[in-house]
Amino acid sequence: MNGASASLKKHQLDCCGGLNNVDYTQIDISAMVHVLQFVDLSDSRFWGAVLIIIFNPLFWNVVGRWEHWTRGLSRLFGGPYVALYFLASLIVLLNVFRSHSITEAMKAQPKWELLDSTLVFYTGLVLMVLGSIFVLSSFYALGFTGTFLGDYFGILMEHRITGFPFNVMDNPMYWGSTGNYLGLALIHASPVGLILTVLVGVCYKVALFFEGPFTEALYREKACHSKSQ
Repeated sequence: MNGASASLKKHQLDCCGGLNNVDYTQIDISAMVHVLQFVDLSDSRFWGAVLIIIFNPLFWNVVGRWEHWTRGLSRLFGGPYVALYFLASLIVLLNVFRSHSITEAMKAQPKWELLDSTLVFYTGLVLMVLGSIFVLSSFYALGFTGTFLGDYFGILMEHRITGFPFNVMDNPMYWGSTGNYLGLALIHASPVGLILTVLVGVCYKVALFFEGPFTEALYREKACHSKSQ
């Protein structure tokens, strides 16, 4: 899920917490308003990117919970694994489209002179490298089913993952993805990219508010069932 693994949640080891521990109520709104001065809010590509950013986590959460309560996809495809692969394909395509939409929105709007420097450019590259490391290492640690909502399909992981990158931050796939978008915005010296990156982070934060307790409940139920046997 662009690295946004709904399987991570708070059953992982909570070390630094990553951006998951950011208090968004402390964000300087005046700074955001200042950046918005450099954004053309009448651009349809900007609003298209906004819509797909909001839609993606909403989509996989709604479909995932519907599958958990009804097993509708599993029945349709004859089993949970084929159903999971189908949903994973949709999630990947949606996230590719999200990345494309964000890139097109950045290209369509002017650069910000304050960000148009060599130092900012290479800072963006570093962020993209680090973000990619977190996303790819998360995928490697979780596996395909662990990354793409396997727990919602009844495919639960046997053990809690405590190694890298989960010993560095909570939900590294989500925040690695956010870091990628921030890096991309800096590379393009794009104020609209910064705004869209903040929106990506806020949407992930909201998604985790619902995903965390739900996934915890799944694993508590599994633990209780194992003890009763």
